[in-house]
Amino acid sequence: MIGNRRSGRFRRAGRRRPGSGPDLDCRYGVSRVSGRTRPTAAYRHVCWRYDDRAALYSRVRAFLLDGLALGEQIWYVTVEPDPVADRLREEPPIRDALRRGAARIVPVGSAYAPDHVVVPTDQVHAYATATEAALAAGHTGLRVAADATALVRTPRQRDAFARYEHLIDRYMRVRPMSAMCAYDRQLLGDAAVAELACMHPGTNVEDVLFRLYAESPGDGRAALVGELDASNHELFRAALDRADPRPVDGRLVVEASDLRFIDHRNLIHLRDHARAHGAVAVLRASRSAAARVAELLDLPGLNVEVAR
Repeated sequence: MIGNRRSGRFRRAGRRRPGSGPDLDCRYGVSRVSGRTRPTAAYRHVCWRYDDRAALYSRVRAFLLDGLALGEQIWYVTVEPDPVADRLREEPPIRDALRRGAARIVPVGSAYAPDHVVVPTDQVHAYATATEAALAAGHTGLRVAADATALVRTPRQRDAFARYEHLIDRYMRVRPMSAMCAYDRQLLGDAAVAELACMHPGTNVEDVLFRLYAESPGDGRAALVGELDASNHELFRAALDRADPRPVDGRLVVEASDLRFIDHRNLIHLRDHARAHGAVAVLRASRSAAARVAELLDLPGLNVEVAR
């Protein structure tokens, strides 16, 4: 186990309207919340759980207005009809941005069946193309707020979407795209939202105790923060499989300087994932307790590097 365990929760279709963009099926994140601060000012990727659309409107509005102030092209992706989209169209700065092409409201539901499952690599390619188009049009980047609830209602949809989440997180580490993903707790339930929230660097979902997300550009390295114990080890195993961090030169490195607690089950999950790729797992931690646990368990495929 790393450090002292803390009690408490880990915080840290139809007719198109003016400004509507092409139909798109996707998922994204935003800023503000708990989580490790990233080195790039433009990087924002957060999962936002909501219970009512009034609260969602307030959060989406602030996120998109921040993007306009930064010179970004802004998108709101949703299933229409949506009262949030209607209110955004009446917001003067956004209404003006819609007229001049700096904003789009993109309908997601009209083009897809309820059981549509995203193809993660195709979805990343779609956003990469949109980001480059925004840059070519003179914007500083692309900022997307999306209510992706309709795209993650089934286990199969969530599995594919969680995989996409990590891939787009890698992309946002190196290109000027930021995102806010919103999920309706009333429709999905806490357990379903947790599957997606744990794949983001930040979230307002306080009962998700860990997060696994992209770390270094250009490789498969991941970052891990929070607490890992018996209550969430199955979720961590699923998150590892979905993120699928890859080794470099036989070492699968996970940056864990902000990891407060990890038990033996989760160390074994990490070791097993690295072994499946023919590599040694390397956990870079700020506390030595994990190294002692690994030594006691006699896990030869796991190295814990403690920062001095």
